Amino acid sequence: MFLYRSPISRQLIRNSARAIRMISPAGDISSNRQRNYSDNWVRITEVGPRDGLQNETKIIPLSTKLELIRKLVNTGLTRIEAGSFVSPKWVPQMADSNEILRRILEMSQGANDAVEYSFLTPNKKGLDSVLAILKDYPKSKDPLALHCPATSRPAIKIAVFAAATETFSQKNLNCSIADSLERFRPVMSMAKSAHLPIRAYISVVLGCPYEGLVSPSKVASLATSLLCMGADEIDLGDTTGMGTETATIELLRTMQTAGIPCEKLIMHFHDTYGMALKNTTVSLEHGVRSFDSSVASLGGCPYSPGATGNVGTENLIDFCVGQGMKTGVDINALRDVGRWIGQIVGSKTRSKAHVV
Repeated sequence: MFLYRSPISRQLIRNSARAIRMISPAGDISSNRQRNYSDNWVRITEVGPRDGLQNETKIIPLSTKLELIRKLVNTGLTRIEAGSFVSPKWVPQMADSNEILRRILEMSQGANDAVEYSFLTPNKKGLDSVLAILKDYPKSKDPLALHCPATSRPAIKIAVFAAATETFSQKNLNCSIADSLERFRPVMSMAKSAHLPIRAYISVVLGCPYEGLVSPSKVASLATSLLCMGADEIDLGDTTGMGTETATIELLRTMQTAGIPCEKLIMHFHDTYGMALKNTTVSLEHGVRSFDSSVASLGGCPYSPGATGNVGTENLIDFCVGQGMKTGVDINALRDVGRWIGQIVGSKTRSKAHVV
């Protein structure tokens, strides 16, 4: 585990830029809903409305959350993690996720909306709530239906959350890894029957606050199980920010050896030790084109002591654009959103690209 902090700087971005020029092709990562992605197109999932806000002690009003989502969509972001159907007892900030989903569907009725909204549904009760709401909005229920234009409604995606170590699984999910998979099995089966795409998160893939370094083969085995259960994509989370370039490379090569294509992977970096963009660089070099990030670097993890926020979306966009890569996001509009939400939550944005 690193014992120092190394803040992201413009020099790091320049150093990463030199490395990125050697990026190898990522293959076909086209989307059946949105743009036809090429090797230099990076897909970004904005996790601020869920992962970014869930640890805020001050309850954020529903109207503010909806305004945040609206502002983020207006920047050009097309993948938004919007909420979490978990017990309000454990995550009170997410208690209004059902209303957020309803408002998204109401606002999107008949709209030319190519945005994908994901919601964490870790158990059957959570998914039942999602399906009940979708039943009230049938035109928004089936994003993959062939009989209607792909851009006539928003895509709703569900997500499940596993962990790469037993201790973190017990702390976060109150069950073993094996039990968590059994818990997810009916959820994923029901989601598939409802034509809902599934994202499967795996936490602490590059280091656990309780068990230390994590075996890449263990992560690959867990990812394989989740894909076999029906996951459409695997989100690899460096929850602690302990990941290094070497460890990231080893993990990605292990995933490849296990037969998991990079098109199925999303990288989720925290910037606790200033390594997020370096790890993004090596991920790009190994063909990954999908990443999570949070506006204003909001976020953290209650079960990972000392971990700071996600890599800032402003940082990630600024970095990618600097390499001649495409994101479809208006960086100036995004900076405005970062300033706005930073003032509301009462914290200065940690995104270094915030000030230009």
